[in-house]
Amino acid sequence: MAHLVTRTSVAPERFKTLLPSLRPTIYHDPSASKAANNIRTIAWNPLGNYIATGCVDKTLRVWNIEKPNVRMTTELKGHAASIEKVAFNPASELELCSVSSDGVVRFWDVKTKTILNEVKGLGETFTLAWAPRGECVVVGNKDDKLFVLSPTQSTPLSEHQQPVATNNTTFCWSGQRLFTTTGEGKTRILSFPSFEPAFEFDYKDEEHKEFQLTGHTSSCILAELHPFNRYLATGGTDSTIALWETAEWNCVRTVSKMTGPVRSLSFSWDGLYIVGGSDEGAGLEVANAETGEHLCTYKTKDPSPVVAWAPNRYALAYTDAGTLRIIGATPGGK
Repeated sequence: MAHLVTRTSVAPERFKTLLPSLRPTIYHDPSASKAANNIRTIAWNPLGNYIATGCVDKTLRVWNIEKPNVRMTTELKGHAASIEKVAFNPASELELCSVSSDGVVRFWDVKTKTILNEVKGLGETFTLAWAPRGECVVVGNKDDKLFVLSPTQSTPLSEHQQPVATNNTTFCWSGQRLFTTTGEGKTRILSFPSFEPAFEFDYKDEEHKEFQLTGHTSSCILAELHPFNRYLATGGTDSTIALWETAEWNCVRTVSKMTGPVRSLSFSWDGLYIVGGSDEGAGLEVANAETGEHLCTYKTKDPSPVVAWAPNRYALAYTDAGTLRIIGATPGGK
């Protein structure tokens, strides 16, 4: 069977006919809840050979993508509530951070199943972003407070109350900027670690002088940076994906094929393709990031709000019918 596991870019004309024809590898956990929305978050490790899943039922599991049997996984136990976000340290192959609505953030050594560090009492936490070199994370709670945490210290390095509803945080590749998406449909660009606006208009009054990306008619949920820094993609509850060029911060195109709110976004390793996931509809929508053209819909049984491309090849992980699935997980293209 044809497959997409390659480090050579696939042309859009071939891609849009090939992807829908592929069958996924299913990673089934019989002990996990069968609810369609049980898996809240997924994350690839830097080498793309492991993937972590965090669930509403408190299950935190790391899968070897070549071994879909649950007996070959690593389960990390300890959280007392839903796991809202997981992410691997970008500078360490098997160091994982998990964020739970129990207000506890944990740093794990996946190989030994040990807790390297934990920070407690952060409120109902739900967002997570690693700094590019892995020296810290930024975690947000539902009271719109952002915490800077060290992987080695049990108390926050700093905390920053945000003036607006803050839905997500993403670092730029240098680690000097932080993109925060807001309930006002905007994306703020903040300097890090000061959390001050990176750009301001010197001719506007205090209330309006901060430069922000205004691209959604309702809440902006998340932002994702292009692997080569060409674009910042933002997704909102208005079912649109906006692509911003990163030189002058103009919105160069929008993708409007999504059925419902954009709950996840991911660029392919080469930056050519962007995929969106939603908790409505029955499919993953894939577009050409360079033109905005909708290429194909990968059909799913249930809505798939969580989706992520592998960091180094065409392998696409997503959730469907309560399970993790990966298109192009192996060279055999299961």
